Amino acid sequence: MPFPRRFPSVAALRVLAAWLVLACSACATLSPAQRERASAIAEAARSDMDTCQARNACAQASPMRQLAGRAFAQSAPGAPRHYAVILDQGTDALLARIDLLRSATTTIDVQTYIFYEDDAGRLVLEEMLAAARRGVRVRLLMDQLSALERVETLAALAGAHENLQVRVYNPVLGRARISYPQYLLAAACCWRQLNQRMHTKLFLVDGAVGITGGRNYQNAYYDWDPEYNFRDRDLLVAGPVARTMDADFLRFWNDPRSVPVEQLADVGRHLIKAGVPALPPPSYTKPERAQAMQRDAGDAALVRERLANAALPVGEVSYVADSPDKHDGNAIDGAVASVSLRELIESAREEVLLQTPYLVLSDPAQDMFRALHERKSPPRVVVSTNSLAATDAFIVYALSHKYKRRYLREFGFNIYEYKPFPADAPVDIAATGVELPDYVPTGDVQLPDHRALQREYDTRTVQGRDGYRRALSREYAALRYASRRANEPVPLKRAGVRMGMHAKSLVIDDRIGVVGTHNFDPRGDHYNTESAVVIEDAAFAEALGDSIRRDISPANSWTIAPRDKPPVLWGLDYSLGKVFEYLPVFDLWPLRYATSYEFQASPDCPQPLPPDHPGFRACYVPVGDFPEVDMVGLKGLGTRFVTAFGAGLAPIL
Repeated sequence: MPFPRRFPSVAALRVLAAWLVLACSACATLSPAQRERASAIAEAARSDMDTCQARNACAQASPMRQLAGRAFAQSAPGAPRHYAVILDQGTDALLARIDLLRSATTTIDVQTYIFYEDDAGRLVLEEMLAAARRGVRVRLLMDQLSALERVETLAALAGAHENLQVRVYNPVLGRARISYPQYLLAAACCWRQLNQRMHTKLFLVDGAVGITGGRNYQNAYYDWDPEYNFRDRDLLVAGPVARTMDADFLRFWNDPRSVPVEQLADVGRHLIKAGVPALPPPSYTKPERAQAMQRDAGDAALVRERLANAALPVGEVSYVADSPDKHDGNAIDGAVASVSLRELIESAREEVLLQTPYLVLSDPAQDMFRALHERKSPPRVVVSTNSLAATDAFIVYALSHKYKRRYLREFGFNIYEYKPFPADAPVDIAATGVELPDYVPTGDVQLPDHRALQREYDTRTVQGRDGYRRALSREYAALRYASRRANEPVPLKRAGVRMGMHAKSLVIDDRIGVVGTHNFDPRGDHYNTESAVVIEDAAFAEALGDSIRRDISPANSWTIAPRDKPPVLWGLDYSLGKVFEYLPVFDLWPLRYATSYEFQASPDCPQPLPPDHPGFRACYVPVGDFPEVDMVGLKGLGTRFVTAFGAGLAPIL
């Protein structure tokens, strides 16, 4: 008897049909005629309103812009002069940007990975539009996966003003925005393109003064988020190197991957169907905070006191950056930033001070650090990074946790992990908008000021709030849609304004300082374009080193060190743990080589000690692998699961 023929069910056919329709619609780009029509609609709608007839575009006098004038005046052939300002505090970084936007006389170029439509993003966008209306040419280039969220906003900007141009880099499926199903389709058809992101961040005014570093355009980067903020770092540099920055921006702007927003399928169809929408006036969640920032940016004396007076005079400055060519052929061949940073680290003789939010190293980086440690007189390597409690990317931390033994034993790292509630961070807690109580009792202790926010209650009650549902960071494009909460911090045992490390910096032998966008990770080597400012100057290196050492102080970080040896079978435990570590999956050995330690000050322990100091264990107490974290729940289990089974994700992390 023949087997009966099995036909798909009606429900299965419907699902298949829906996916086919989705695939066709998602991949449908604009025809040449549609692109031409959408561009014509946007161009016709652009205002030519000019609020200023002065040759300098009614630019505001700026102490920050004046730094560039001084630098160029003091430069000579073969002897350049620059001024550098380390922007540690988020509100200072935003103030510097607003001040410089108002100081522009000819051009403003902004290149970024994330541009979010929250208070910080709206404020910067409004100031850019105001500059365009007074005669300044403004160009905004954003990576597709983290560009402005609303197609309507992009359509409005496409036709806002003749002096404003907006482009999106490497748009997968030819769209400005992609939904979750479209993301899955892009992952299936265009995995390499999906991962090739523009992580470069550059803010450039008049080709004379630029800012680069870790910050994107979102509240969390400027101390404006009430629940989670990044401890980040930018570097403002004024002088001749800005010309190199300008040339690099133009390479991206003119690359075929940078597409005018009106030519993208979703924005173009919106323009054809409904025309250019009006850009609504900014609606701030906390208007008084935005108004205060606008007022402060108009106060030259305040800007000079807070920012310009901190400028360090330096000589030669290098801007090393990947070009879009990195996304052609073998990506590592175009990894200019990765190669340059690796050469700097290999030049170290005494100390490498490295700060990265995500401690996942590429294979070449591991080989380099292993060779460095095997030298006859190896340099000390000090690493400042996130704890699980502080990170916004628990998947990445889980893999970092997997390789702690390797980092400590084979590379000789001294690792310090940032606390979620650092006691001495350069973060403006008042700017977050959270109302600070006078105190909250904790036993017999009353915590003053911002530490009062570290309340002793379970944060699972706030996990459903909008602030936690938002993706606070999108550093990892390939994992962005892994789940709704893939990019959220893990729940903690207590609540408060949480901080997460996001700075990417490097100091070599107290003589070279680097601030940039590279996370020193495989993504930065292979997929993302990256950039960095390199300054060989002892005073600058000292200032940058002091900033990083503040972050690794006991008030702000836990120290990672080997756990106490078990009384019996220590060698067997170590060997089995090492074997499991090298397994790509099924790394199920329960005892990890290292754990977190807290410094205990006492008359016998007046100062912190490095973990390899003979007196370390007398002054530090173990506080567990994941201090402060509520490991009950999916995130806690997920962290251990990724540690055991997620090694294959390393190339895209």
